[in-house]
Amino acid sequence: MQAYFSSLNPVALWNAAPGGIAQGLIWGVMALGVYITFRVLKFADMTVDGSFSLGGAVAVMLILNGVDPQIVLIASFFSGILSGCITGILHTKLGIPDILAGILTQISLYSINLNIMGKANQAVPINSVRVFFTSNIRYLGQTLTLTLVVDVCIIAVIYWFLGTELGSSIRATGINPNMSRAQGIDTNKMKIIALMLGNGLVALSGGILSEYQGFADVKMGQGSIVIGLAAVIIGEVLAETLVGKRLNFIMRLSFTVIGAIIYYMVYVFVLWLKFPADDMKLLTAIVVATFLAVPYLKERSNNSFSGLAKRNAKLQAESKNNGKEAE
Repeated sequence: MQAYFSSLNPVALWNAAPGGIAQGLIWGVMALGVYITFRVLKFADMTVDGSFSLGGAVAVMLILNGVDPQIVLIASFFSGILSGCITGILHTKLGIPDILAGILTQISLYSINLNIMGKANQAVPINSVRVFFTSNIRYLGQTLTLTLVVDVCIIAVIYWFLGTELGSSIRATGINPNMSRAQGIDTNKMKIIALMLGNGLVALSGGILSEYQGFADVKMGQGSIVIGLAAVIIGEVLAETLVGKRLNFIMRLSFTVIGAIIYYMVYVFVLWLKFPADDMKLLTAIVVATFLAVPYLKERSNNSFSGLAKRNAKLQAESKNNGKEAE
């Protein structure tokens, strides 16, 4: 045991932290897309795993064909919009349940991504192409700054868009679709638009990550939905704990990105502890389950007789103190 702890180098953890933050910011873009479908629309969208890989595949292949590395990210975004549109059509026009519609699109995208790349993975020619999102330690500060700017801009745009008439219709559709239809809102159209926007952000994140890591892989999106949900849930729990009743919508969006950063910092920390990389999926499940359970257990504790007794005792103590101060 002593030999194990002596083998852990704190300097190595410190050096790995910027890379973990950078990846957290990149995955934060994806988490914002998941937030739109999962929290705003209340749609269990399984397209994410496929659209994330689609964004990476499109970005890398366009770079290989001489397109500017920054322009390809726009193409990645629109490829995600198209995949979200397909899921929306399957659900709204063909009556396929939301989860199954997303799974069908996700499965289809696996073959589509293989056809786009021609093989299971493609590498970016780092020596001949300069990308601004890179894991190169010399330019890591630039990557951190750019990804932070991208996240802030996306949060601002989402906050503005969901405050418009169209955005408010999407939010109303997620809250109560029946009442929305009664108010004359085309809920099917709102679902398609929200799915397009959410998957567009997911694919954009995939494109940025492909530039960052220097390659795209057909399986790079595997488990993305779990990471996105982990970021959303971690962010919500932290936001409610730290901010409480002052929590507003833009804070929720910001904490979603913070949740992605925390998730990847935990990932870096566990790898630093020399846990097997094969166990990382298990770790993800444990982290998500833990943060999902926290709000439930907290509410259950507050509603229990012991919790009620503690709150009453606290209120009585406060009233006595206020009475003494008044005297």
